[in-house]
Amino acid sequence: MFRLQGSKTLAVDLTGDAVKAKNGSMVAYDGRMTFKKMTGGGDGLRGMVTRRLTGEQMAVMEVKGQGTCYFADRASEISLVSLHGDKLYVEASNLLATDAGLRTGTAFTGLRGGASGNGLFTTTVEGTGQAALMSDGSAVVLRVTPQYPLQVDPGAYIAHQGSLRQQFQSGVNFRTFMGEGSGEAFQIRFEGDGLVYVQPSERNTLGGDV
Repeated sequence: MFRLQGSKTLAVDLTGDAVKAKNGSMVAYDGRMTFKKMTGGGDGLRGMVTRRLTGEQMAVMEVKGQGTCYFADRASEISLVSLHGDKLYVEASNLLATDAGLRTGTAFTGLRGGASGNGLFTTTVEGTGQAALMSDGSAVVLRVTPQYPLQVDPGAYIAHQGSLRQQFQSGVNFRTFMGEGSGEAFQIRFEGDGLVYVQPSERNTLGGDV
């Protein structure tokens, strides 16, 4: 159902089913479609309230019908992730679209340096289906194994999946190693077995110049 038109446009073929996408991200469609704004982006009232409290608020729309919809956002690169009953953790600002059958919500991820507006919670996508992630530049998928943990700059982090444990460490990041950091700095350490998605560009964070 999800396919890429180039690297920056998502095409979704609908045959009476639906897709959930970031509000305002549709750039074109053909066929017969109906559109519905979904406040909150999570499942149920609890998801909506949690998002408002944590800054993970998302404006989401549901598109349903027959035909093809095309989605894009600020010329961001798009990556497709297939879920098979597992859970994806993703920054709200990096989530473009999901199959309507996938469940979305929020999860507490612990104390963190955090990207601006993301707080202590992150968005979860769970079930069987596809999700489309956005990145500033082509995303890189890094494997984490018990033998090889991974350190990630929070400004470059997009998403992760698998059996991973997450720790937020203060006082050090990649730029402080070179003497270029300013203010309090953070990095994320992943341990276990899974995949981490990172982008080759760093968003501004609350912890300083990361």
